[in-house]
Amino acid sequence: MQLPNKLYSYSSSILSKFPVILRTLQNGEAQVLTLFLNNQERFDSINDFIETLDALYALHKIEFDAEKGVIHLVV
Repeated sequence: MQLPNKLYSYSSSILSKFPVILRTLQNGEAQVLTLFLNNQERFDSINDFIETLDALYALHKIEFDAEKGVIHLVV
């Protein structure tokens, strides 16, 4: 997980990607693949995208609904 430190600036860390995901989910829930495809240009790799989702999930900012197969914001 790339967090800001002496080697990685804020803009290259996953913290800078949080608003990208959160803004997209403000419009409503989304499937993981759709969420990635809509924001693909903002991530260096699929690993960065997954790490960002992992961090947001660990912080209880997003949830995954397995029945629907979608991610949504936690209210």
